[in-house]
Amino acid sequence: MNIFDLNDQANHPRATDSDFAKLTDSLMARRQFLGASAGLGLGAFLGGAAHAQGTATQTAQGPRIGFKPIAANSADTVTVPEGYQWRVLSSWGDPLLPGGTPFDHATRGTALSQSLAMGDNNDGMSFFSLGKDHGVIAVNNEYTNYEHLFPHGRCASIDDARKAQAAHGVTVFEVRRQAGTWQPVPNAPLNRRITANTEMRLSGPAAGHPWLKTSADPTGTVALGTFNNCANGRTPWGTYLTCEENFNGYFGSADKLPDNVAFKRYGIAAKDAGYNWHPFDGRFDLGQNPNEPNRFGWVVEIDPMNPHSTPTKRTALGRFKHENAEVVLSADGRVVVYMGDDERGEHIYKFVSAKTFDPQNAAANRQLLDEGTLYVARFTAAEGKLSGQGEWLELTHGKNGLTPENGFKDQAEVLIHARLAATVVGATTMDRPEWIAAHPSRAEVYVTLTNNTDRGVKPNQALNGPNPRAKNVYGQIVRWTPDQGLHTAPTFQWDIFVLAGNPTLHRDLMAGTPNVNADNLFNSPDGLSFDKDGRLWIQTDGDYSNANAFAGMGNNQMLCANPVTGEIKRFLVGPVACEITGICFAPDNATMFVGIQHPGEARKPSHFPQGGQAVPRSSIIAIRRKDGGVVGS
Repeated sequence: MNIFDLNDQANHPRATDSDFAKLTDSLMARRQFLGASAGLGLGAFLGGAAHAQGTATQTAQGPRIGFKPIAANSADTVTVPEGYQWRVLSSWGDPLLPGGTPFDHATRGTALSQSLAMGDNNDGMSFFSLGKDHGVIAVNNEYTNYEHLFPHGRCASIDDARKAQAAHGVTVFEVRRQAGTWQPVPNAPLNRRITANTEMRLSGPAAGHPWLKTSADPTGTVALGTFNNCANGRTPWGTYLTCEENFNGYFGSADKLPDNVAFKRYGIAAKDAGYNWHPFDGRFDLGQNPNEPNRFGWVVEIDPMNPHSTPTKRTALGRFKHENAEVVLSADGRVVVYMGDDERGEHIYKFVSAKTFDPQNAAANRQLLDEGTLYVARFTAAEGKLSGQGEWLELTHGKNGLTPENGFKDQAEVLIHARLAATVVGATTMDRPEWIAAHPSRAEVYVTLTNNTDRGVKPNQALNGPNPRAKNVYGQIVRWTPDQGLHTAPTFQWDIFVLAGNPTLHRDLMAGTPNVNADNLFNSPDGLSFDKDGRLWIQTDGDYSNANAFAGMGNNQMLCANPVTGEIKRFLVGPVACEITGICFAPDNATMFVGIQHPGEARKPSHFPQGGQAVPRSSIIAIRRKDGGVVGS
């Protein structure tokens, strides 16, 4: 639901025996599903009308998708529908703070210039309004591509490490609309860079625990930096949540590491992922600082309206490879945060605050994410069915086997090793859970399960109801409805909204569900977000070869779906080798901001956005209808 609406959708529970559920329950082969669904419309599900705050495009059949869909392609540019236009808002290296200098395609800048400029590989982002034509965008800068960051292509010195660290983190910058066009405001008062070396506070149950203490911080409450920030969230009290994902890849050691079950589960090893910071910065050397990785893998709260505020790592939300943090309000005012752990075979989590949101008490709201209960999901289904029930398993010390005998001495250890705790309580392993999006006017939640090629290679990768394909190269989107329409409910009903696939090549589950056809083929759904009218925007990060199993899919793309009818239309295609990720809207929904990440990745030739022989640069683009109307309608 809309996080700024205090009313939960208790009056709009999931309809029992929905048409969608009846169809998916009987899906044993695509032909059977197609025959059963003829004339019914995929996803005719969920009783209850949309709230009155939706626009005229919201009807009983869901939101209108009014654009003419575009074809897949492999061009090195952005393609949008007829009647739309796009422009670059900001690119990696664009100066935003005093003293910044224009991006230099020869040197790609220095550590200093990067610290004053837009970070690299923009990902999840949120728009915070300061009025009709003025706002702030907070955007994650997930990582950086060394083949583009350095002319020499590698991190070979402490100066290189500092430059790479400055390209990570979060960028906060003001934007203004002038003559109908949104533009960045360089040197604006709220502009800010948060990097891998920005001081942060650790709060919540794990703060101060011995596992979070280092020689530099013997209190275990002051951390430096945030990095590999993937997706995001925003709170009803106006703060930004940035989520630390693949933090493990930044740590390494010249020495062999002792056997450590937690290190193995979180992917921490002597050999890093190629960032090569540890030879030059001892903080990332596991031999010198074995506790430093425990200070990452958290959700970080940032005040975008106070550039002097200290970001806070909220340990009550658990430590894992966070994708995003989708915030909703329950009927009783408690805050609920849905989170996915982005790795094959990991889990989906939910946090419920102990106290309630008070719109009149901003100071008290700032502590809501420090006290509450963390849960992890278990999905169940009868054999062969693509719908079923689920429950939230409590991750509280002393319950569900989370005891000293099983390796958990206190609640801090449960949170620091949330993955291990989830296994102990019996959570369902998933096909790489990524973004989670809650419907703006119904208690209905969606998650992208991007893909899974580890089944049969790694343990604990069993097939199960929401993850029905042995070799899942295409991905799917699963949705659930909390029982009684309450996000705080301990149980839920789930089904599959879409199995991505290729029906031009397959006739079984690899073809996908009937809302996938030759005109909207896609793979690896990743980013996911609703607009105010209830349109579901799907962004992809998958195979862009346009060949073999992926023939007809072209470059990575963004699609728009109607959650009621299941209709899916392609809205955007990105440039070569990019990922489409990150989305937010201006308050009037007449401008959509979208992230174009890592064009030209892995040395695939791209020169986006400048063309010619320019260095490819991750960018935020602004998309609008030429007639000024609502995007997507």
